[in-house]
Amino acid sequence: MTPEDSTEKSTLPLLDWLLQKHPDTPRKRAKQWILAGRVSVNGVIIRQPNKTIPDPADGLELLGRNATALDCGRDGWPIHPRVAILHLDTALAVVNKGPGLLSVPADPDDLSALSILADFLSGKLRARDRDVAGRSLPPAYRQLEPLPVHRLDQYTSGVFCMAMNPAARQNLIDQLTAHTMKREYVAYVEGRPPRPTGTWRNWLKLGPDELRQFVVSEREAKRSQTEAVEAITHYEVIEEFPLAGSQQFVTKLRLRLETGRKHQIRAQAAHAGLPLVGDRTYHPKYRADAPKKPRLEFPRQALHAEALSLDHPDKPANDFGAGKPHTRMTWTAALPRDLRQLEGALRKERT
Repeated sequence: MTPEDSTEKSTLPLLDWLLQKHPDTPRKRAKQWILAGRVSVNGVIIRQPNKTIPDPADGLELLGRNATALDCGRDGWPIHPRVAILHLDTALAVVNKGPGLLSVPADPDDLSALSILADFLSGKLRARDRDVAGRSLPPAYRQLEPLPVHRLDQYTSGVFCMAMNPAARQNLIDQLTAHTMKREYVAYVEGRPPRPTGTWRNWLKLGPDELRQFVVSEREAKRSQTEAVEAITHYEVIEEFPLAGSQQFVTKLRLRLETGRKHQIRAQAAHAGLPLVGDRTYHPKYRADAPKKPRLEFPRQALHAEALSLDHPDKPANDFGAGKPHTRMTWTAALPRDLRQLEGALRKERT
């Protein structure tokens, strides 16, 4: 084999790779599998049989019939000005939520990402993207009701998931409990961490009104009557922005949750001397009763849920029976406009 032959064979249409993996399958049936959304490469469903890709090796998977996902487009399916669907099937929904919107309703009449998705599925809400909306929603989806699994704070943007049936919900909650669901955030904090990477380990206790977390000592947390819980967050410095005319810095961090407590990142960052830009609860400069001091004007906490990784609750890794590992899937959400503008202003001030 010549080097040229090797190069030519290193990329092939998805259909050809699938037929190599399932040589006894008729070409027409394999093509139907791809068009139906039953073929994924590294956790991403591809519906183009002729799409040329490098050798996917073990990343090529044939999904079960019940695991077919709706095609939400490359950048998600906008169904509301502040909600885009990144993934939807009969077990799982993953959405990108804009700032200012509740994840799940606190009261039945509250507008939330969950209620918006429910309205869309029931036919009460039309998708905003006509190109994607032109593809009819399968009838089975009209019977689905999204169920809460975890949530983002109202003024935190980004990606989070909902279950579409009780069994899937329990599976996803079990992943949260076992810390196998991975959640990564981007935050802009005031100050500079002592090290480029590190871990925050604290005990958090909700105040009497349950609107604010307080960091307490381990000794106090382990008293029999306390309701404190341990919180663990791993951080990594992405970039530092010196503020002109001062010795102060704003730092862009990537944070990975090991636990998932209410206000975890916000409370731990403030305790570490790195309060989030714009945080009206944990940053002293932004509280309503704070004396007027120089501060970066930003309307919310500068926090964005950038990535979510989980084992799909209803997708075995192949078609050959139960007991197999579930498909690992990852979704990302780009920074929203307000955070891009904040970073642009910080970058301009640095120059």
